[in-house]
Amino acid sequence: MQHSQDLDRADHAWLANLVRELFQTEESARQHPMLEAERLGEVPPADALRAVAAHARRTLAELPPLVRRHDLPVSNGGRRVGATFSAIRNRFADLMLTAERSYRGTLLGMRHGVDLVLLIQSVARMEGDASLANWCDHWLERRRPLVEAAAQELAWFAANPARAREPARDNALAIGLQALVSGFEQLGARIRHVLPHRI
Repeated sequence: MQHSQDLDRADHAWLANLVRELFQTEESARQHPMLEAERLGEVPPADALRAVAAHARRTLAELPPLVRRHDLPVSNGGRRVGATFSAIRNRFADLMLTAERSYRGTLLGMRHGVDLVLLIQSVARMEGDASLANWCDHWLERRRPLVEAAAQELAWFAANPARAREPARDNALAIGLQALVSGFEQLGARIRHVLPHRI
């Protein structure tokens, strides 16, 4: 019996950690798609990002009372980490990315959120928490179509290749870094092309 209780406590602790991560990913999903949308302007991919951010905003309002009812943590620390990651990415990492690569990076983060909620749902079911598992069902019903709609907007970048290749950030540093990255990529391609002929 003691062993079973220990396992139950370990499972609940794992679920608590997953919930902390959910606060983090939802804060990122609230913030970063909006930053990305502002940079893109009034184009269809930006609309898809705004829809995900709006859902994340509603989720963050729902989460505190929900997790308290399930004896799980309200993670303001997780939210701060999510906000910090978005700020770091916006200020530094996105300087070296094209608009298209930045969009795909944001899409990757949104897909991570879907995977996380799928895992939370499975762990909740294993714990016998049908209510939390059902909440995950509803969340997935709302979020998955939004993420899929954002993925479909990759076609917009294909139809607008010049815009896709523009720096994600529109400032002199970003333009300079993009030129540097592009130069390194071209140099790497030339080296790969020449080396096989010399071996």
